[in-house]
Amino acid sequence: MLIIDKSIAQKLLNFGACPRCIFRFCRIGSQDLYRRPYKNTTEENKLPCETANPPHKRIKLDSVKEGEEQTSNGSHQVPNAENDRTAGGDENLRPAVCSICLGILQELCEMDFVKAVSVSWLVVLLKQDFLAEKEDLVQLKEAYKWIIHPLFLEQLGVPADGKSLFEVSVVFAHPETDEDCHFLASACPSCFKQEKNKQSVFTRMAVVKALDMISEEDFLKHFQCPLTSPKVPCTAVDIQCTNGAIFVAGRYNKYSRTLPQTPWIIDGERKMESSVEELISEHLMAAFKADSFNFSSSGREDVDVRTLGKGRPFAIELVNPRKVRLAAEEMKELQQIINNSSDKVQVRDLQLVTREAIGHMKEGEEAKTKTYSALIWTEKAIRNEDIELLDNMKELKLDQKTPLRVLHRRPLAVRVRVIYTMQSEYIDEHHFRLHLKTQAGTYIKEFVHGDFGRTKPNIGTLLGTTADILELDVESVDVDWPPALDDK
Repeated sequence: MLIIDKSIAQKLLNFGACPRCIFRFCRIGSQDLYRRPYKNTTEENKLPCETANPPHKRIKLDSVKEGEEQTSNGSHQVPNAENDRTAGGDENLRPAVCSICLGILQELCEMDFVKAVSVSWLVVLLKQDFLAEKEDLVQLKEAYKWIIHPLFLEQLGVPADGKSLFEVSVVFAHPETDEDCHFLASACPSCFKQEKNKQSVFTRMAVVKALDMISEEDFLKHFQCPLTSPKVPCTAVDIQCTNGAIFVAGRYNKYSRTLPQTPWIIDGERKMESSVEELISEHLMAAFKADSFNFSSSGREDVDVRTLGKGRPFAIELVNPRKVRLAAEEMKELQQIINNSSDKVQVRDLQLVTREAIGHMKEGEEAKTKTYSALIWTEKAIRNEDIELLDNMKELKLDQKTPLRVLHRRPLAVRVRVIYTMQSEYIDEHHFRLHLKTQAGTYIKEFVHGDFGRTKPNIGTLLGTTADILELDVESVDVDWPPALDDK
């Protein structure tokens, strides 16, 4: 039996709420009630809403005289705000616009609107509230989906699946109330900051944050309550049919010392012909027919550093792909296409992954270990005791001030990093190769030459000479992700 507090329902009606919004604020989770045709939600005896006290008395959303009347059978009849707020009582006029949903749960989720959206759906040839979250309060978006999903099934013969990658996005606009929340910017300025790629500071998250901060007294001082009834409902200004992003992961090897990981562009001018990101992503974009991509990896190497061994884990987000699945054999073929296209980059373990799985890769940026090989020059001649000194060092702690070469994009700080082991390989009296196992995030070049004393200790101070690095290779990135595949 549905329980609704009659006094709350009456206040919501007086406030200008439509029946479906009354259900939401009374925490009615029965989807069947929302799915009834809107005109039925205002007809007499169609909504048996039981009150908590006294029991067995129904609130009827009927059109009666002003105020509440009690009939001879003991049931209560509540004035129907939909009819009361219709100008002149003309039955041919549309119902008054709901003050809360602005018409979204009225005409904008009926079959006529679904037919309009279905046109956009078919064109792409695919058949496949400013209120903070409150416990079990039914959100406007959820109620809308409950109503409209069965209508899509009826219209297109395709059931709505919350886990499907295919998405239909509807953007509603209501110019009449666009500025209703603008007073919050002066009341809570810290909540509204211009962000990159955001057209307006009045995002949902910003407004919710401001509503949490503002006092009730200040809110009522600036905001008219109760609301005046809107003159017109929302309009659907944009309907987009897209596929949700998919994620492809793998490991890459970089064999060039003139290839950056990402496009190297300074002051609008490209400095290098290509990049690791582009050499891999161009083939994925073509295979999945995506609009765009976002590249990420477990750390990064400098343009003149090679990545050897089993490679560096990476993941690419493909935005709005027209193709969302490839069989295992097709992924192997795609991997081979990438590897045949360039001798600078090779990939392995190419596979589809979930958004959540990418977190395993990011964990390795600071928590895991990495192994390097560095070719080092020293000013003074190298002696056997120099080699032994380095080889015997374990768990060497470094204080590394942000290197000068990255100071323009990294905050100034002193970071403690650990060199776990070192193994030296003598070449001649001024050159040796040093193999290092280090904490992730260690600046190897600076450990060798000292960066004008910004890294302490360093190879120069340890050996009592001037030292510099000639070549650097990443030999392993010790992150157990993505899972290794049998590429045979």
